[in-house]
Amino acid sequence: MRRIAVVTLITLLLTNAVEAQREADLILLNGRIWTVNPAQPEAEAVACGGGRILAVGSNAEIRQWSGAKTKTIDLAGRRVVPGFNDAHVHFYTGGTHLTGVQLRTASSKAEFRERIAAFAAKLEPGKWITGGDWDHESWTPPHLPSRQLIDAVTPDHPVFVNRLDGHMGLANSVALKMAGIDRNTPDPAGGGIVRDDAGEPTGVLKDAAMGAVYRLMPPPSREDVLNAIRAATRYAAENGVTSVQDMSASPEILKAYQELLASDELTVRVYGHQPLPNWQHLANAGIRAAFGGDKLRIGGLKGFSDGSLGSTTALFFEPYLDAPATSGLAADEMIPPSKMLDNISGADAAGLQIAVHAIGDKANSMVLDLFASVAKRNGARDRRFRIEHAQHLRKQDMKRFGQAGVIASMQPYHLIDDGRWAENRIGPERAKGSYAFRSLLDNGAVLAFGSDWYVAPMDPLMGIYAAVTRIPLDGKKQDGWIPEEKITVAEAVRAYTMGSAYASFEEKQKGSIEPGKLADMAVLTDDILTLSPAQLREVRVAMTVFDGRVIYTRKSGK
Repeated sequence: MRRIAVVTLITLLLTNAVEAQREADLILLNGRIWTVNPAQPEAEAVACGGGRILAVGSNAEIRQWSGAKTKTIDLAGRRVVPGFNDAHVHFYTGGTHLTGVQLRTASSKAEFRERIAAFAAKLEPGKWITGGDWDHESWTPPHLPSRQLIDAVTPDHPVFVNRLDGHMGLANSVALKMAGIDRNTPDPAGGGIVRDDAGEPTGVLKDAAMGAVYRLMPPPSREDVLNAIRAATRYAAENGVTSVQDMSASPEILKAYQELLASDELTVRVYGHQPLPNWQHLANAGIRAAFGGDKLRIGGLKGFSDGSLGSTTALFFEPYLDAPATSGLAADEMIPPSKMLDNISGADAAGLQIAVHAIGDKANSMVLDLFASVAKRNGARDRRFRIEHAQHLRKQDMKRFGQAGVIASMQPYHLIDDGRWAENRIGPERAKGSYAFRSLLDNGAVLAFGSDWYVAPMDPLMGIYAAVTRIPLDGKKQDGWIPEEKITVAEAVRAYTMGSAYASFEEKQKGSIEPGKLADMAVLTDDILTLSPAQLREVRVAMTVFDGRVIYTRKSGK
């Protein structure tokens, strides 16, 4: 009798558990759900429970999951896609820029100066002015700013405002003096100090040269860091971004992520990357790639091989057309290349994941060579090497991504930004290998799309528009810049979801809307799969679902 009672109790408990699973926390009905699951690409409805997707199917099928505590939302025919996974962000820094001086849309030197003056007027003397994200290529004519432009309006403040690509910044005279930079200061390895005709520093510092100023800036307080990340998570939710791969996740930032996770404030999933030269810190602690839970992971490393096109520091085989004295700069991590080889090899042998920034065609070719050498040295395994940006490629190198399984982690918004002026710098022939989405896919490469925020807006829908139309921001090439490299909306969505999930070893957990996966989704204002390409630019995120709950609802619009 006692055994029968025990069996009956167990049966009752199991039955209750099953019944509990049959009641969803959230149901979305009457939608157009693009699942990115080839076995079931389209559906009407989805049920979520316990932070996971329980079922995907017709309205009738999903209504069976409804219970007394289920929240049901009528999508009224809206398009739903998996939550966007931004494969390349600088999350904390982006958060700080939301509250810093805003220079990205300053259309002239005069407006640049006026915005800095207005910002300085609100600060106590001695406070640093940072952020910026300026773009001198938007000025007529394009011309680098100088310290003299802002010195008169910032006599009581050290200033260091970065160009939008993060590879160049402008310091005022106060900051230069604090850093000890004058006409006698040599250019550091992997960096440059821009000088005027008299040999005096203009205030513009490139790549490694920026370190002399960055080292002077006071560290942010704990609350400063937390508030910046909170601002960043709100911005992510507004754009349907439910996962990010943070390329600047220092130990201090990781500590803040953990604090927000513990207080249930971390409404975005994070895969944190640390600097590649510091790989032994993780290896010595026994950390391997993608270590952690479904909301916070580490084990990725980020290295640099060159600079940026906008700063003429991206490394090419041939000189720049508008700066024939240079073909770019190798990053200090690549000087000599054997140093980078040792770092990649050691980190890879320790089971960590390596991602390397490469923009110019020579930098990309060199990194592919390094990856091939390390794979041969360390033997076969699922390592998922990544090249971040992969912006300008020779035709022969496009094939190597697919052949070697190297992930192309790219940011489509940069395409429509650079497309306005890039050919002035590298010419039409080299430009044919720029942002080669179609060629990379056709050669078997995995595309993982992101934004590079703070450098560009964390707006996946704008990125999809860029990848599909390739129309530069100035609208002058309506057929698209290098139109043969266009991809479809479905391919772009996949790159922002499954492609990015694969890039962080999480394709079995997210990236598509299917039972068992994390319940992260973006509801859109329009159906991006049926709109004309030109209309894509007007689409917005109507609602964001994270971990099975609604964390953002658009207040206005369609």
